[in-house]
Amino acid sequence: MNKFAIVPGSFDPITAGHYDVIRRAAAIFDHVTVAILVNSEKSGTFRPEHRLEAVNTAIRELEKDGFKNVDARTFHGLTVDAAREVGASFIVKGLRNSADFDYEFGMAEITRRFDHEIETVFIPSSPEYMHVSSTYVREILKYGKGDSGAFAPGTEELIKEFYGKKV
Repeated sequence: MNKFAIVPGSFDPITAGHYDVIRRAAAIFDHVTVAILVNSEKSGTFRPEHRLEAVNTAIRELEKDGFKNVDARTFHGLTVDAAREVGASFIVKGLRNSADFDYEFGMAEITRRFDHEIETVFIPSSPEYMHVSSTYVREILKYGKGDSGAFAPGTEELIKEFYGKKV
């Protein structure tokens, strides 16, 4: 039996922490789809097509390390529907802290109500990425600060270009 998973999120933009979770999921599952969720109620900093391009750039870095089992797509709607659409039986969520756990545990229970065959798997953050979030990266960009340790490999210049200024 193949084990397919999605790693959902807004990826606005993708960070080194996201990359770490995706890489670790790729080592566990037969196939991983990065599900870039587009919420029509929110306007992100980056357009969905820019988020997808940045995620695909990071995936090419994973491929250099031998991970050829990851792809990315944008989705509208519920995470559980995105999982069903790609045939995933697992939803992978990264956890940076206990607040993330509390929120994601509740979301996992809601997912179970919609589809009891889809399991949520938690991957704790590597210590070096516990402070990294998309909000943090956007602040770096906003104030013109450099911190390449926060960006997913291969994405820093692209994200800066999308943001509209060079840092």
